[in-house]
Amino acid sequence: MSDQPRRPRKPAKPYRRPQKDPVRILAFEALRAVDERDAYANLVLPPLLRKAREKGDFDGRDAALATELVYGTLRRQGTYDAVIAACVDRPLKDVDPPVLDVLSLGAHQLLGTRIPTHAAVSASVELARVVLGDGRAKFVNAVLRKIAQHDLDGWLEQIAPPYDDDPEDHLAVVHSHPRWVVSALWDSLGGGRAGIEDLLEVDNERPEVTLVARPGRATTEELLREEAAVAGRWSPYAVRLTEGGEPGAVDAVREGRAGVQDEGSQLVALALANAPVEGSDRYWLDGCAGPGGKAALLGALAAERGATLLAAEKQPHRAGLVAKALHGNPGPYQVITADGTRPPWRPGAFDRVLMDVPCTGLGALRRRPEARWRRRPEDLEGFATLQRGLLRTALESVRVGGVVGYATCSPHLAETRAVVADLLKQFPEADLVDARPLLPGVPALGDGPDVQLWPHLHGTDAMYLALIRRTG
Repeated sequence: MSDQPRRPRKPAKPYRRPQKDPVRILAFEALRAVDERDAYANLVLPPLLRKAREKGDFDGRDAALATELVYGTLRRQGTYDAVIAACVDRPLKDVDPPVLDVLSLGAHQLLGTRIPTHAAVSASVELARVVLGDGRAKFVNAVLRKIAQHDLDGWLEQIAPPYDDDPEDHLAVVHSHPRWVVSALWDSLGGGRAGIEDLLEVDNERPEVTLVARPGRATTEELLREEAAVAGRWSPYAVRLTEGGEPGAVDAVREGRAGVQDEGSQLVALALANAPVEGSDRYWLDGCAGPGGKAALLGALAAERGATLLAAEKQPHRAGLVAKALHGNPGPYQVITADGTRPPWRPGAFDRVLMDVPCTGLGALRRRPEARWRRRPEDLEGFATLQRGLLRTALESVRVGGVVGYATCSPHLAETRAVVADLLKQFPEADLVDARPLLPGVPALGDGPDVQLWPHLHGTDAMYLALIRRTG
Protein backbone atom coordinates (compact mmCIF):
# COMPACT_ATOMS: atom_id res chain seq x y z
CA MET A 1 0.00 0.00 0.00
CA SER A 2 1.51 3.35 -1.05
CA ASP A 3 2.48 5.90 1.56
CA GLN A 4 1.82 8.70 -0.94
CA PRO A 5 -0.93 11.02 0.21
CA ARG A 6 -4.04 10.97 -1.93
CA ARG A 7 -4.50 13.93 -4.23
CA PRO A 8 -7.64 15.81 -3.42
CA ARG A 9 -10.44 15.14 -5.90
CA LYS A 10 -11.47 18.14 -7.97
CA PRO A 11 -14.90 19.32 -7.05
CA ALA A 12 -17.51 18.43 -9.65
CA LYS A 13 -18.32 21.24 -12.02
CA PRO A 14 -21.65 22.62 -10.92
CA TYR A 15 -24.52 22.01 -13.31
CA ARG A 16 -25.56 25.15 -15.15
CA ARG A 17 -29.10 25.42 -16.32
CA PRO A 18 -29.36 26.24 -20.03
CA GLN A 19 -30.29 29.81 -20.76
CA LYS A 20 -33.69 30.05 -22.43
CA ASP A 21 -33.69 32.43 -25.38
CA PRO A 22 -37.34 33.20 -26.30
CA VAL A 23 -36.43 34.37 -29.82
CA ARG A 24 -34.55 31.24 -30.83
CA ILE A 25 -36.97 28.90 -29.08
CA LEU A 26 -39.83 30.46 -31.04
CA ALA A 27 -37.88 30.16 -34.30
CA PHE A 28 -37.21 26.49 -33.53
CA GLU A 29 -40.90 25.88 -32.78
CA ALA A 30 -41.87 27.45 -36.10
CA LEU A 31 -39.42 25.27 -38.03
CA ARG A 32 -40.67 22.15 -36.29
CA ALA A 33 -44.27 23.03 -37.23
CA VAL A 34 -43.23 23.49 -40.86
CA ASP A 35 -41.43 20.15 -40.84
CA GLU A 36 -43.81 18.03 -38.77
CA ARG A 37 -47.21 19.38 -39.85
CA ASP A 38 -46.40 20.60 -43.37
CA ALA A 39 -47.43 24.01 -42.11
CA TYR A 40 -46.55 27.25 -43.88
CA ALA A 41 -44.34 29.71 -42.02
CA ASN A 42 -46.53 32.66 -42.98
CA LEU A 43 -49.43 30.96 -41.17
CA VAL A 44 -47.49 29.53 -38.21
CA LEU A 45 -45.33 32.51 -37.31
CA PRO A 46 -47.90 35.30 -36.69
CA PRO A 47 -49.78 33.51 -33.88
CA LEU A 48 -46.49 32.51 -32.24
CA LEU A 49 -45.29 36.13 -32.35
CA ARG A 50 -48.63 37.39 -31.05
CA LYS A 51 -48.53 34.98 -28.11
CA ALA A 52 -44.94 35.99 -27.29
CA ARG A 53 -45.91 39.67 -27.30
CA GLU A 54 -48.89 39.01 -25.04
CA LYS A 55 -46.63 37.22 -22.56
CA GLY A 56 -44.25 40.17 -22.58
CA ASP A 57 -41.36 38.09 -23.95
CA PHE A 58 -40.94 40.06 -27.18
CA ASP A 59 -40.48 43.57 -28.43
CA GLY A 60 -40.34 44.71 -32.06
CA ARG A 61 -36.64 43.88 -32.47
CA ASP A 62 -37.16 40.38 -31.09
CA ALA A 63 -40.02 39.76 -33.52
CA ALA A 64 -37.91 40.99 -36.43
CA LEU A 65 -35.02 38.67 -35.46
CA ALA A 66 -37.31 35.65 -35.04
CA THR A 67 -38.88 36.33 -38.43
CA GLU A 68 -35.48 36.62 -40.10
CA LEU A 69 -34.25 33.40 -38.47
CA VAL A 70 -37.29 31.42 -39.64
CA TYR A 71 -37.57 32.74 -43.18
CA GLY A 72 -33.83 32.98 -43.76
CA THR A 73 -33.31 29.39 -42.64
CA LEU A 74 -36.12 28.11 -44.85
CA ARG A 75 -34.98 30.05 -47.91
CA ARG A 76 -31.39 28.85 -47.63
CA GLN A 77 -32.22 25.34 -46.45
CA GLY A 78 -30.73 23.63 -49.51
CA THR A 79 -27.43 25.46 -49.21
CA TYR A 80 -27.23 24.94 -45.45
CA ASP A 81 -28.02 21.24 -45.83
CA ALA A 82 -25.05 20.91 -48.19
CA VAL A 83 -22.79 22.74 -45.73
CA ILE A 84 -23.97 20.67 -42.78
CA ALA A 85 -23.53 17.45 -44.79
CA ALA A 86 -19.88 18.39 -45.29
CA CYS A 87 -19.44 18.74 -41.52
CA VAL A 88 -21.07 15.57 -40.17
CA ASP A 89 -19.95 11.98 -40.32
CA ARG A 90 -23.30 10.52 -41.39
CA PRO A 91 -25.91 11.05 -44.11
CA LEU A 92 -28.26 13.93 -43.32
CA LYS A 93 -31.23 11.55 -43.38
CA ASP A 94 -29.71 9.90 -40.30
CA VAL A 95 -29.61 13.18 -38.34
CA ASP A 96 -32.73 13.63 -36.20
CA PRO A 97 -34.92 16.36 -37.72
CA PRO A 98 -34.99 18.49 -34.52
CA VAL A 99 -31.18 18.39 -34.41
CA LEU A 100 -31.03 19.37 -38.08
CA ASP A 101 -33.35 22.32 -37.41
CA VAL A 102 -31.07 23.62 -34.65
CA LEU A 103 -28.04 23.16 -36.91
CA SER A 104 -29.80 24.99 -39.76
CA LEU A 105 -30.72 27.88 -37.47
CA GLY A 106 -27.09 28.04 -36.35
CA ALA A 107 -25.80 27.84 -39.92
CA HIS A 108 -28.03 30.73 -40.93
CA GLN A 109 -26.77 32.87 -38.07
CA LEU A 110 -23.18 32.06 -39.01
CA LEU A 111 -23.45 32.35 -42.79
CA GLY A 112 -26.49 34.51 -43.48
CA THR A 113 -26.56 37.21 -40.80
CA ARG A 114 -24.22 39.70 -39.13
CA ILE A 115 -24.46 37.98 -35.76
CA PRO A 116 -20.88 37.54 -34.43
CA THR A 117 -19.52 34.02 -34.72
CA HIS A 118 -19.12 33.38 -30.99
CA ALA A 119 -22.64 34.63 -30.30
CA ALA A 120 -24.14 32.53 -33.10
CA VAL A 121 -22.44 29.36 -31.83
CA SER A 122 -23.10 29.90 -28.14
CA ALA A 123 -26.76 30.88 -28.68
CA SER A 124 -27.33 27.81 -30.86
CA VAL A 125 -25.68 25.49 -28.35
CA GLU A 126 -27.81 26.96 -25.54
CA LEU A 127 -30.90 26.38 -27.71
CA ALA A 128 -29.80 22.78 -28.24
CA ARG A 129 -29.39 22.29 -24.48
CA VAL A 130 -32.96 23.55 -23.91
CA VAL A 131 -34.75 21.66 -26.70
CA LEU A 132 -32.48 18.64 -27.28
CA GLY A 133 -30.53 18.01 -24.08
CA ASP A 134 -26.85 18.29 -23.15
CA GLY A 135 -25.71 15.21 -25.08
CA ARG A 136 -26.91 16.35 -28.47
CA ALA A 137 -25.88 19.92 -27.67
CA LYS A 138 -22.27 18.72 -27.77
CA PHE A 139 -22.82 17.38 -31.27
CA VAL A 140 -24.37 20.72 -32.32
CA ASN A 141 -21.39 22.58 -30.85
CA ALA A 142 -18.88 20.45 -32.75
CA VAL A 143 -20.67 20.81 -36.09
CA LEU A 144 -21.20 24.56 -35.79
CA ARG A 145 -17.55 25.12 -34.96
CA LYS A 146 -16.66 23.39 -38.24
CA ILE A 147 -19.19 25.52 -40.13
CA ALA A 148 -17.71 28.67 -38.58
CA GLN A 149 -14.33 27.98 -40.20
CA HIS A 150 -15.53 29.51 -43.51
CA ASP A 151 -17.92 32.22 -44.61
CA LEU A 152 -20.71 31.49 -47.10
CA ASP A 153 -18.60 32.23 -50.18
CA GLY A 154 -15.88 29.97 -48.86
CA TRP A 155 -18.33 27.13 -48.37
CA LEU A 156 -19.90 27.60 -51.80
CA GLU A 157 -16.49 27.22 -53.40
CA GLN A 158 -16.23 23.82 -51.73
CA ILE A 159 -19.74 22.40 -52.08
CA ALA A 160 -21.10 23.80 -55.37
CA PRO A 161 -20.00 22.17 -58.64
CA PRO A 162 -18.45 24.57 -61.15
CA TYR A 163 -21.00 26.33 -63.35
CA ASP A 164 -19.34 25.11 -66.54
CA ASP A 165 -19.54 21.47 -65.40
CA ASP A 166 -23.18 21.49 -64.28
CA PRO A 167 -24.97 24.86 -64.54
CA GLU A 168 -28.27 23.73 -63.01
CA ASP A 169 -26.69 21.99 -60.03
CA HIS A 170 -24.36 24.94 -59.47
CA LEU A 171 -27.31 27.35 -59.39
CA ALA A 172 -29.33 24.97 -57.22
CA VAL A 173 -26.66 24.86 -54.51
CA VAL A 174 -25.58 28.50 -54.68
CA HIS A 175 -29.14 29.88 -54.70
CA SER A 176 -30.83 27.20 -52.62
CA HIS A 177 -33.50 25.91 -55.02
CA PRO A 178 -34.17 22.30 -56.00
CA ARG A 179 -32.55 21.46 -59.31
CA TRP A 180 -35.88 20.73 -61.04
CA VAL A 181 -37.21 24.15 -59.99
CA VAL A 182 -34.10 25.86 -61.39
CA SER A 183 -34.62 24.01 -64.67
CA ALA A 184 -38.33 24.90 -64.87
CA LEU A 185 -37.77 28.59 -64.09
CA TRP A 186 -34.95 28.77 -66.59
CA ASP A 187 -37.16 27.29 -69.32
CA SER A 188 -39.90 29.80 -68.53
CA LEU A 189 -37.44 32.69 -68.73
CA GLY A 190 -36.17 31.52 -72.10
CA GLY A 191 -32.51 30.96 -71.21
CA GLY A 192 -29.63 33.26 -70.31
CA ARG A 193 -27.57 33.08 -67.12
CA ALA A 194 -28.15 36.64 -65.93
CA GLY A 195 -31.94 36.36 -65.85
CA ILE A 196 -32.09 33.10 -63.94
CA GLU A 197 -29.50 34.24 -61.39
CA ASP A 198 -31.36 37.50 -60.84
CA LEU A 199 -34.62 35.60 -60.31
CA LEU A 200 -33.12 33.06 -57.91
CA GLU A 201 -31.45 35.82 -55.89
CA VAL A 202 -34.70 37.75 -55.55
CA ASP A 203 -36.50 34.55 -54.52
CA ASN A 204 -34.23 34.54 -51.47
CA GLU A 205 -35.02 38.12 -50.46
CA ARG A 206 -37.75 39.10 -48.05
CA PRO A 207 -40.55 40.80 -50.01
CA GLU A 208 -42.18 44.03 -48.94
CA VAL A 209 -45.72 43.89 -47.63
CA THR A 210 -48.13 45.26 -50.24
CA LEU A 211 -51.60 46.51 -49.37
CA VAL A 212 -54.63 47.01 -51.61
CA ALA A 213 -57.10 49.84 -51.03
CA ARG A 214 -60.45 48.28 -51.90
CA PRO A 215 -62.38 50.74 -54.09
CA GLY A 216 -65.33 52.37 -52.41
CA ARG A 217 -64.04 51.33 -48.99
CA ALA A 218 -60.52 52.77 -48.68
CA THR A 219 -58.17 54.98 -50.68
CA THR A 220 -54.46 54.88 -51.34
CA GLU A 221 -54.24 58.38 -49.86
CA GLU A 222 -55.49 56.99 -46.55
CA LEU A 223 -52.98 54.12 -46.61
CA LEU A 224 -50.11 56.41 -47.59
CA ARG A 225 -50.52 58.24 -44.29
CA GLU A 226 -49.19 55.13 -42.55
CA GLU A 227 -45.58 55.11 -41.39
CA ALA A 228 -43.08 53.92 -44.02
CA ALA A 229 -45.81 53.61 -46.68
CA VAL A 230 -45.07 54.33 -50.34
CA ALA A 231 -47.18 54.05 -53.48
CA GLY A 232 -47.23 50.80 -55.43
CA ARG A 233 -45.27 50.52 -58.64
CA TRP A 234 -48.04 49.47 -61.03
CA SER A 235 -51.48 49.13 -59.47
CA PRO A 236 -53.40 52.34 -58.69
CA TYR A 237 -54.74 50.62 -55.56
CA ALA A 238 -51.38 49.39 -54.21
CA VAL A 239 -49.39 50.76 -51.26
CA ARG A 240 -46.15 49.19 -50.10
CA LEU A 241 -45.05 49.06 -46.46
CA THR A 242 -41.28 49.44 -46.34
CA GLU A 243 -38.98 48.74 -43.39
CA GLY A 244 -41.00 45.75 -42.24
CA GLY A 245 -44.30 47.57 -41.72
CA GLU A 246 -46.96 45.64 -39.80
CA PRO A 247 -50.26 45.41 -41.75
CA GLY A 248 -52.17 44.45 -38.61
CA ALA A 249 -51.47 47.93 -37.24
CA VAL A 250 -53.27 49.61 -40.17
CA ASP A 251 -56.87 50.57 -39.30
CA ALA A 252 -58.18 49.97 -42.82
CA VAL A 253 -56.72 46.45 -42.85
CA ARG A 254 -58.18 45.57 -39.45
CA GLU A 255 -61.56 46.85 -40.62
CA GLY A 256 -61.43 44.89 -43.91
CA ARG A 257 -61.52 48.03 -46.06
CA ALA A 258 -58.00 47.23 -47.27
CA GLY A 259 -56.09 43.97 -47.45
CA VAL A 260 -52.68 42.43 -47.93
CA GLN A 261 -52.33 41.58 -51.62
CA ASP A 262 -49.33 41.24 -53.90
CA GLU A 263 -49.31 43.78 -56.69
CA GLY A 264 -49.21 41.03 -59.32
CA SER A 265 -52.44 39.62 -57.94
CA GLN A 266 -53.99 43.09 -58.14
CA LEU A 267 -52.88 43.48 -61.76
CA VAL A 268 -54.53 40.20 -62.74
CA ALA A 269 -57.87 41.30 -61.30
CA LEU A 270 -57.58 44.76 -62.88
CA ALA A 271 -56.72 43.37 -66.31
CA LEU A 272 -59.75 41.09 -66.30
CA ALA A 273 -62.00 43.90 -65.06
CA ASN A 274 -60.77 46.26 -67.78
CA ALA A 275 -60.75 43.82 -70.71
CA PRO A 276 -63.28 44.90 -73.35
CA VAL A 277 -66.43 42.76 -73.59
CA GLU A 278 -69.11 42.83 -76.23
CA GLY A 279 -72.61 43.54 -74.92
CA SER A 280 -73.77 43.49 -71.31
CA ASP A 281 -71.44 43.61 -68.33
CA ARG A 282 -73.59 42.67 -65.35
CA TYR A 283 -72.45 39.29 -64.02
CA TRP A 284 -68.93 38.41 -62.95
CA LEU A 285 -67.58 35.11 -61.61
CA ASP A 286 -64.54 34.29 -59.53
CA GLY A 287 -64.64 30.53 -59.97
CA CYS A 288 -61.78 29.61 -57.64
CA ALA A 289 -61.99 32.43 -55.13
CA GLY A 290 -60.17 31.34 -51.97
CA PRO A 291 -58.76 32.95 -49.90
CA GLY A 292 -60.51 36.03 -51.29
CA GLY A 293 -58.00 38.73 -52.21
CA LYS A 294 -58.84 38.90 -55.90
CA ALA A 295 -62.55 38.39 -55.17
CA ALA A 296 -62.57 41.41 -52.84
CA LEU A 297 -60.94 43.62 -55.47
CA LEU A 298 -63.17 42.29 -58.25
CA GLY A 299 -66.25 42.75 -56.07
CA ALA A 300 -65.37 46.37 -55.44
CA LEU A 301 -64.69 47.04 -59.13
CA ALA A 302 -67.93 45.29 -60.09
CA ALA A 303 -69.85 47.43 -57.60
CA GLU A 304 -68.56 50.60 -59.28
CA ARG A 305 -70.20 49.45 -62.54
CA GLY A 306 -73.40 48.08 -61.08
CA ALA A 307 -72.33 44.48 -61.71
CA THR A 308 -72.74 41.50 -59.37
CA LEU A 309 -69.93 39.12 -58.37
CA LEU A 310 -70.41 35.44 -57.65
CA ALA A 311 -67.42 34.04 -55.72
CA ALA A 312 -67.19 30.25 -55.65
CA GLU A 313 -64.74 28.20 -53.57
CA LYS A 314 -64.63 24.43 -53.14
CA GLN A 315 -63.20 24.27 -49.62
CA PRO A 316 -65.69 25.45 -46.95
CA HIS A 317 -63.08 27.05 -44.68
CA ARG A 318 -61.61 28.96 -47.62
CA ALA A 319 -65.10 30.02 -48.68
CA GLY A 320 -65.39 31.49 -45.19
CA LEU A 321 -62.22 33.51 -45.82
CA VAL A 322 -63.71 34.76 -49.09
CA ALA A 323 -66.88 35.86 -47.29
CA LYS A 324 -64.77 37.69 -44.70
CA ALA A 325 -62.77 39.48 -47.42
CA LEU A 326 -65.95 40.55 -49.23
CA HIS A 327 -67.86 41.59 -46.11
CA GLY A 328 -68.80 45.25 -46.45
CA ASN A 329 -68.44 45.27 -50.24
CA PRO A 330 -70.41 48.29 -51.52
CA GLY A 331 -72.26 46.35 -54.21
CA PRO A 332 -74.14 43.05 -54.56
CA TYR A 333 -72.22 39.79 -54.31
CA GLN A 334 -72.68 36.17 -53.30
CA VAL A 335 -70.23 33.62 -51.90
CA ILE A 336 -70.94 29.93 -52.41
CA THR A 337 -69.16 26.68 -51.66
CA ALA A 338 -68.93 24.89 -54.99
CA ASP A 339 -66.55 22.73 -57.03
CA GLY A 340 -65.49 24.74 -60.07
CA THR A 341 -65.16 21.58 -62.16
CA ARG A 342 -68.82 20.70 -61.45
CA PRO A 343 -70.48 24.11 -61.33
CA PRO A 344 -74.02 24.68 -60.08
CA TRP A 345 -74.55 27.66 -62.39
CA ARG A 346 -75.82 27.42 -65.95
CA PRO A 347 -73.45 27.66 -68.97
CA GLY A 348 -72.92 31.07 -70.52
CA ALA A 349 -74.19 32.90 -67.43
CA PHE A 350 -71.33 35.36 -66.98
CA ASP A 351 -69.79 38.31 -68.77
CA ARG A 352 -66.40 38.01 -67.03
CA VAL A 353 -64.85 34.93 -65.40
CA LEU A 354 -61.65 34.65 -63.38
CA MET A 355 -60.06 31.24 -62.80
CA ASP A 356 -57.03 31.64 -60.56
CA VAL A 357 -56.25 27.93 -60.43
CA PRO A 358 -54.48 25.86 -57.76
CA CYS A 359 -50.84 25.31 -58.74
CA THR A 360 -47.37 24.48 -57.46
CA GLY A 361 -46.92 28.06 -56.19
CA LEU A 362 -43.46 28.39 -57.73
CA GLY A 363 -44.20 32.05 -58.38
CA ALA A 364 -44.47 32.92 -54.69
CA LEU A 365 -41.30 31.35 -53.29
CA ARG A 366 -40.30 34.66 -51.67
CA ARG A 367 -43.41 34.46 -49.48
CA ARG A 368 -43.57 30.70 -49.02
CA PRO A 369 -39.95 29.55 -49.15
CA GLU A 370 -40.76 26.09 -47.78
CA ALA A 371 -42.87 25.37 -50.90
CA ARG A 372 -39.71 24.87 -52.97
CA TRP A 373 -38.70 21.91 -50.79
CA ARG A 374 -42.21 20.49 -50.52
CA ARG A 375 -43.13 20.37 -54.20
CA ARG A 376 -42.02 17.56 -56.52
CA PRO A 377 -42.04 17.34 -60.33
CA GLU A 378 -44.74 14.66 -60.11
CA ASP A 379 -47.07 17.23 -58.49
CA LEU A 380 -47.48 18.83 -61.91
CA GLU A 381 -49.44 15.86 -63.21
CA GLY A 382 -51.97 16.13 -60.41
CA PHE A 383 -52.46 19.85 -60.98
CA ALA A 384 -52.69 19.45 -64.76
CA THR A 385 -56.05 17.68 -64.73
CA LEU A 386 -57.53 20.16 -62.26
CA GLN A 387 -56.22 23.21 -64.11
CA ARG A 388 -57.62 22.04 -67.43
CA GLY A 389 -60.94 21.16 -65.83
CA LEU A 390 -61.26 24.59 -64.24
CA LEU A 391 -60.36 26.43 -67.45
CA ARG A 392 -62.88 24.29 -69.34
CA THR A 393 -65.55 25.32 -66.83
CA ALA A 394 -64.56 28.99 -67.22
CA LEU A 395 -64.89 28.84 -71.00
CA GLU A 396 -68.26 27.12 -70.72
CA SER A 397 -69.45 29.62 -68.09
CA VAL A 398 -68.76 32.79 -70.05
CA ARG A 399 -71.23 34.01 -72.67
CA VAL A 400 -70.31 34.74 -76.29
CA GLY A 401 -68.52 38.08 -76.32
CA GLY A 402 -67.40 37.71 -72.69
CA VAL A 403 -63.86 37.28 -71.36
CA VAL A 404 -62.13 34.64 -69.24
CA GLY A 405 -58.98 35.31 -67.22
CA TYR A 406 -56.84 32.21 -66.60
CA ALA A 407 -54.34 32.99 -63.83
CA THR A 408 -51.80 31.05 -61.84
CA CYS A 409 -49.08 31.91 -59.34
CA SER A 410 -46.59 29.71 -61.15
CA PRO A 411 -44.45 30.46 -64.18
CA HIS A 412 -43.98 26.75 -64.98
CA LEU A 413 -44.83 26.30 -68.65
CA ALA A 414 -46.77 23.12 -67.87
CA GLU A 415 -49.13 25.19 -65.70
CA THR A 416 -49.39 28.23 -67.95
CA ARG A 417 -49.12 28.16 -71.74
CA ALA A 418 -49.50 24.39 -72.04
CA VAL A 419 -52.88 24.48 -70.25
CA VAL A 420 -54.14 27.41 -72.34
CA ALA A 421 -52.96 25.86 -75.62
CA ASP A 422 -54.68 22.55 -74.85
CA LEU A 423 -58.01 24.19 -74.03
CA LEU A 424 -57.95 26.47 -77.07
CA LYS A 425 -57.67 23.34 -79.23
CA GLN A 426 -60.88 22.08 -77.62
CA PHE A 427 -62.60 25.48 -77.96
CA PRO A 428 -62.03 26.79 -81.48
CA GLU A 429 -64.74 29.36 -80.71
CA ALA A 430 -62.37 31.17 -78.30
CA ASP A 431 -59.44 33.51 -78.98
CA LEU A 432 -56.62 34.93 -76.91
CA VAL A 433 -56.83 38.65 -76.11
CA ASP A 434 -53.63 40.68 -75.86
CA ALA A 435 -53.35 41.29 -72.11
CA ARG A 436 -50.37 43.64 -72.27
CA PRO A 437 -52.27 46.90 -72.94
CA LEU A 438 -54.38 46.12 -69.86
CA LEU A 439 -51.30 46.44 -67.64
CA PRO A 440 -50.43 50.05 -68.51
CA GLY A 441 -46.96 51.20 -67.60
CA VAL A 442 -45.70 47.72 -66.73
CA PRO A 443 -42.50 46.97 -68.71
CA ALA A 444 -40.95 43.72 -69.94
CA LEU A 445 -44.21 41.86 -70.58
CA GLY A 446 -42.80 39.81 -73.46
CA ASP A 447 -44.25 39.03 -76.86
CA GLY A 448 -47.81 38.42 -75.62
CA PRO A 449 -50.65 37.93 -75.98
CA ASP A 450 -50.42 36.40 -72.50
CA VAL A 451 -48.46 38.00 -69.65
CA GLN A 452 -45.88 36.60 -67.24
CA LEU A 453 -44.83 38.79 -64.32
CA TRP A 454 -41.52 38.19 -62.50
CA PRO A 455 -40.17 39.07 -59.04
CA HIS A 456 -36.82 40.28 -60.42
CA LEU A 457 -38.37 42.38 -63.21
CA HIS A 458 -41.58 43.68 -61.67
CA GLY A 459 -41.20 43.23 -57.91
CA THR A 460 -44.30 41.01 -57.87
CA ASP A 461 -44.99 37.34 -57.49
CA ALA A 462 -44.53 35.44 -60.76
CA MET A 463 -48.19 35.68 -61.77
CA TYR A 464 -49.32 34.41 -65.16
CA LEU A 465 -52.39 35.71 -67.00
CA ALA A 466 -54.06 34.71 -70.23
CA LEU A 467 -57.23 36.52 -71.34
CA ILE A 468 -59.57 34.55 -73.61
CA ARG A 469 -62.68 35.86 -75.39
CA ARG A 470 -65.54 33.50 -76.22
CA THR A 471 -66.39 34.09 -79.88
CA GLY A 472 -69.04 31.49 -80.51
